[in-house]
Parts: sequence; C-alpha cells; structure tokens
Amino acid sequence: MRLKLVRDGTTIDFFSKSRIWLGISMVMMVVAFVSFLVQGLNYGIDFQGGTSIRTQSEEVVDVGAYRSSLEDLGLGDVSITEVFDPSFGDKQNVAMVRISAQDGQESVTIDTINAVQDALRGVSPDVGFLSVESVGPKVSGELIKTAFIAVAMAVLAILLYIWLRFEWQFAVGAVLALTHDVILTIGVFSELQIKFDLAIIAALLTIIGYSINDTVIVFDRVRENLRKYKQMPLKDVLNLSINETLARTLMTSFTTMLALFALFVLGGDVIRGFVFAMMWGIVIGTYSSVFVASTVLLVLGVKRDWSKDKKPTGNQFSNIDA
Repeated sequence: MRLKLVRDGTTIDFFSKSRIWLGISMVMMVVAFVSFLVQGLNYGIDFQGGTSIRTQSEEVVDVGAYRSSLEDLGLGDVSITEVFDPSFGDKQNVAMVRISAQDGQESVTIDTINAVQDALRGVSPDVGFLSVESVGPKVSGELIKTAFIAVAMAVLAILLYIWLRFEWQFAVGAVLALTHDVILTIGVFSELQIKFDLAIIAALLTIIGYSINDTVIVFDRVRENLRKYKQMPLKDVLNLSINETLARTLMTSFTTMLALFALFVLGGDVIRGFVFAMMWGIVIGTYSSVFVASTVLLVLGVKRDWSKDKKPTGNQFSNIDA
C-alpha cells in the first residue's frame, strides 16, 4: 500500500481567498519592518565585535560547566563550542569561547580576558589557551555590509535566471516571493531577539535556494499546462499546476522538517539559531511559492504566444533540447 499525502484528482482552489493571503503577507512584512526599525537585530560576535579564545585541555570539554563558570562575570553574549578535528589526539580537547564586546568598549579588555581564563582554570586546572583573537567594530561592520550584499546579489541573480528561463512576469513573482521570505525571516529574528550572526546569513541564502527551487517546479508545471490547455483561463491553469505539484511540495517540506527538527532538538546551542531559521524558512518558502509567487503571476498575467509549438525544421533531431 503506497502512502499518499495528496489524493489523486485534488482540486483545491488556492486563489479563492488570494486577497486575504496577500493581505496577511503584507501585514506580516510591515510588522517585520517596524520591528527591525524599532528593536533592530541581536547581532552576534561576528557582527557586533568581540574576542574568541581557543582553549585546550586533557579533560573532556564540559560546555555547560564552562558556561556556568562565566555567568558571574556578566559578559553578556558568550558562545562556547567544542572543536572536533580528526588530527586531534585522545587527550587533545579543544574549545572555542567567543565573548562579545562590552558596551562602550571597542574590544574585550585584557582584564576581562584574564578573568575568563581564571574562571576556566577553576573548571579545568590544566586548561591552556592556544590563541586569543579579537574582532573590532570596523571589521564587524564590514561583515554586516558584505553579508547583506551577498543576499541582495543572490536575489538579483535569481531574478535574471528566472527572466531568461521563463518570462518577466514569472521573474517578478519569484523575486517578490523571495523578498517576502527574507523580510519575514529577518523580522522574526528581530521580534524574538534571537542571535543574528554569519550562520543566519548562510541560512538566509539556503532559504532563498530552497524557496526558488519550489517556485521553479510550480512555474515549470504552469508553463507545461499553458501549452497543453491553450484556452483554459490562467487562474484555472495555476490551480491545476499547484494541485499537480502539491504532493511533491508537501513531501519535500515534510522530510526536510524531520531532519531539521532532529537537529534543533539534538544539535545543541551552537547550531540552534541556524536550524530555527531553516525551519521557519521552509514554512515561509512553501507558503510563498503557492500564495505569493503564483498570485503575483495571476495579477500580472502572461502572454501565451510564446507557448505555441513551433513547426519542426531540419532533420529529425532539430526539436530536441540541448
């Protein structure tokens, strides 16, 4: 017996309440934008500046004990991760301690670094400090600028690809859907004040790729059905295409969410922000592919002249795509 998430012949009307869905999206985007202007983002060390201390000890790294020993110092954002490397020996246990810059200071002071080292020695007396590196405000500011340029360039590249692959109406719908996903993801991090660092930028780029993949699959089916049903209204073609790809969309999203949920529960604090961004992005990306990109395409319309089959010319292989 084969499991089916969507029954054959499903005919859900996704556009019967399209204005309501677009209205909800607009409200959520406004809330996200206002939250970003009022609260801003809770930048991590990568963007805020700070100091990273690399430790090594013969004892196994106890991240919880390390973190507890630093709580009384009032350092604010402290990230502690265990470093794994196949080249390490049995008694070579390495950890990375990242401390954000304190208010009113350009970097973590020597006194603060010494206090951190003394606190860690209280947990593991044989701990050694391999390196101490600081990220100043100028470098962190450049990282913020470069990160947002990377996201913008990714969206523009996708705009060009969709424009060349389909028609400009498809490109506008896809890019508006991607912009919707990015704004809502940044908004939820601003609203919940979850740490925003370079890992979240990686998540944003991954979300963009996931969302556009889902959108392109729907658009491919739309183009096929436009050629197949030349007299069918565009709204009916879009509904038919989304229903035909719905099983694939739900199965992909469901299996991806299973893996992400396992990482969120078992992965620890180090990657929890990244995984949360991915989980949120899967939900928003799936929603935008159906209710944003396709609705924009319905509003803009699309010419059907390009979908007419051309008469084959030349030899028998002339109509085969390269």
